[in-house]
Amino acid sequence: MNRESIIRHLTETEVVFDFIIIGGGATGLGIALDAATRGYKVALFEQADFTKATSSRSTKLVHGGFRYLAQGNISLVLEALRERGILRKNAPHIVKDQRFLIPCYRWWEGPFYFCGLVVYDFMSGVFRFGRSMCIGPKRSVKTIPNLRKKGLTAGILYHDGQFDDSRLAINMMRTAVEAGACALNYMKVTGLLKEHGKVAGVTVQDRETATVYQVKSYAVVNATGVFADSILQMDTPGKQPMVRPSQGVHLVLDASFLESDYAVMIPKTSDGRVLFAVPWHNKVVVGTTDMLMKETLEEPVALEEEIQFILDTAGNYLTRPPQRSDVLSIFAGLRPLAAPRGEGKKTKEISRSHKIIREESGLISIIGGKWTTYRKMAQETVDFAIRHIGLPMRNCVTESYPIHGSKPNPDFSDPLYLYGSDADEIRNLIASAPGMAEKLHPGYAYTVGEVVWIVRNEMPRRLEDILARRLRILFLDARAAVEMAPRVAEILAAEQTKDDAWKETQLNAFKELAANYILV
Repeated sequence: MNRESIIRHLTETEVVFDFIIIGGGATGLGIALDAATRGYKVALFEQADFTKATSSRSTKLVHGGFRYLAQGNISLVLEALRERGILRKNAPHIVKDQRFLIPCYRWWEGPFYFCGLVVYDFMSGVFRFGRSMCIGPKRSVKTIPNLRKKGLTAGILYHDGQFDDSRLAINMMRTAVEAGACALNYMKVTGLLKEHGKVAGVTVQDRETATVYQVKSYAVVNATGVFADSILQMDTPGKQPMVRPSQGVHLVLDASFLESDYAVMIPKTSDGRVLFAVPWHNKVVVGTTDMLMKETLEEPVALEEEIQFILDTAGNYLTRPPQRSDVLSIFAGLRPLAAPRGEGKKTKEISRSHKIIREESGLISIIGGKWTTYRKMAQETVDFAIRHIGLPMRNCVTESYPIHGSKPNPDFSDPLYLYGSDADEIRNLIASAPGMAEKLHPGYAYTVGEVVWIVRNEMPRRLEDILARRLRILFLDARAAVEMAPRVAEILAAEQTKDDAWKETQLNAFKELAANYILV
């Protein structure tokens, strides 16, 4: 997991890779994992940190998509339910069963949603997490004490999956590396290499040293999500955009707003969206929105109308309506929806299914998709590349391939449960010296030893990488993240032998970034 040694491997050998994957989000990492575990030579380049963009900003659900059932997208729901079960089996330390309650305030909603969820359960087959049931208003309020009682006619209980998106992605990256892949963050693809009009590799620049490398491969896969069109433009300048970015915003509240380990799902809000309030790391994630955006930003910012929509909608269903001052963190992400053929289509109506496209040059792009189905998307992309590029056929093994850290029957009350089989290694490091047990914030369990282990094993390069995507504290409590930043910067600088000027630059950059996660 040493970045410098991986770069040396790229430059000191004249290797031609079977696959180069551009993009280190869920899709790109999934493809790298699939190809590497089949025995292909794989390199993955991410221009920022792994899951910097969309893949760290989900609603934290591994789900079939009950609302897609209502839209009639049966095949997507079937695929997602199956993949949900496979993912829980392969990463039980990260993916867990989450119980939901749908509150019903009109007489017909109880039987209507219950019938739909019976079908949802049936479609899950052997991968079902639990049975749905209809309960009365008294039991509904007992299940979620802060639920609005007035007008409540029934509640529907059902099961779906919950996870930590970035932590799963880091484990996927490590699984791919352990299978032989070269995976690098802060490596920006600046051009495509071509031979006789066909893509034969990429030009990539190390964003830390500005060094430029040319890396060759038989297949190049564009898995850059909302940035896919920028790679397509490198191949064919002036090409019509293939991605329709849609922004989703989430607010993070204290767990006291639900006082329950159940999540709430509002199946139809005032404008026809779905709203979730999901317990996550002793907080509650509330969202999301679905707004068409013109710009594709690395750090999207929540719009005031999105913030107010979430606050107002959540307030309609809770006895304690959340206020702006209650928001611990706010984060926005862009979904890479495959652009529809017809104009005027609302984002919530655009299919979450994915598309695999091959250009005349041989460049392969994958557009759209969902976190839950990343494994199947990766399998289809690698199979597609094998057929069209002429690589030797090797069977996919990821359906039963454990993700790094996989540990059956984890103790979810353990603060280190997300590390799975790595947790004992972290505990040993914490116990190895008195300073390692030092807490980084009085309100949270994070320690110096945990950060040291992360720096040595999970390839963070910047202060943001640790606080946003390894510890997740920026997404949980942005003000606490700012308070922790100086001590974490000291640890990172010491581990990477950086000077005070570098540390100060990191701190300033993080404070500027964190301002977008704090709701004033």
